[in-house]
Amino acid sequence: MAETLLTIMENSFGIAWDYLEAAGELGDPETTANHLLDTIETMVRAGERRQLLLSNAAIAAYQRFREQRLRLAS
Repeated sequence: MAETLLTIMENSFGIAWDYLEAAGELGDPETTANHLLDTIETMVRAGERRQLLLSNAAIAAYQRFREQRLRLAS
């Protein structure tokens, strides 16, 4: 049975969230959630369906975003 797009997005988000939480990189939950979902949604709209690729890309994008914010705050 094929997974729905919603299930793919939910699973990808969960993987990314769990990783960031375990790594201590979660930050503000609302900001983190919005950033992860925006990244995943953009990639799904472009045709990507592989959950691990979606979650890994969302993690990397969030880490870059967070690093840039920390640099600007310094």
